[in-house]
Order: sequence, then C-alpha cells, then structure tokens
Amino acid sequence: MYFLRKASKARVKSITWIFYKILLRRYSYKFGYQIPFNAIIGEGFYIGHQGNVIINEKAVIGKNCNIAPGVTIGQTVRGEKCGVPVIGDFVWMGTNSIIVGGIRIGNDVLIAPGAFVNFDVPDHSIVIGNPGKIISRPDATSGYIDFIRPE
Repeated sequence: MYFLRKASKARVKSITWIFYKILLRRYSYKFGYQIPFNAIIGEGFYIGHQGNVIINEKAVIGKNCNIAPGVTIGQTVRGEKCGVPVIGDFVWMGTNSIIVGGIRIGNDVLIAPGAFVNFDVPDHSIVIGNPGKIISRPDATSGYIDFIRPE
C-alpha cells in the first residue's frame, strides 16, 4: 500500500512515478496482489494474509476495510448492473468472496467467505452464501475489523 499511494501521488511519467510503479509491479508479482495505483482506496486498508487479491482499477473502497486472500472486486461489462463496485467504510471481505458489478456496499458490512455479491447491500448487514443472502445486524463487523485508523 505504501508504494501504491506513493505512485498515485507522484506526477505521471516523472522519475519518481516510474520508480514507484516498478516497485509496485515487483511486489504485486511477489505477493500476488493486483491492485492498480489508480484505484481509490481509503485510509486504514488492510490485507489480512498473503494471497491473491484482485481489485479493478476503477473500484472505490472506503476507510478501514479489511480484505482476506482470494477476494476479487471486479467489473461487469453488460446488463443492468454494469460497472464497478463502490464499497463503504468498515467493510470486512472474507476469503474467496467475489464482489462484481455497478453496486454499492454500505458501511459496516461483513461479506462472509465464499460469498458472491452482485447486488446492493445496505449498511449494517452480513452477506452469506452463493448467491448472497443479506442478514441485517447492528455492529456487523464488530470483532472483525481490528486495525482501525483513527480520524
């Protein structure tokens, strides 16, 4: 994340930008992360373990979100939900969960491992299963998001 943020803040095609982009690409291959430097990712982003994490370059991820290995945040190119997801604050995404389409994931949402989400999810919810099922619960991510960056 350090090199991702540095590359996104550097002036495009400057020596600094090229340096950080090369380091970002090297570490992407080394650790299995595909997170483009122009994705919008909020403060407090946390990847729990090493493993494949794929994020579309147009995705928007809010503050204090946790991602487990195998998560895919992707784009749908046709249909009524075409586009990329917008993910709110305090969202925990479990192992091998898939989030696709022009959808909105609310704040304080837990996406269970293996869940397939291609629909809007309201705030304070848990999504389980494939196809996903929404369970409303206050403090849905309580005990799951441990690394919170204060405001």
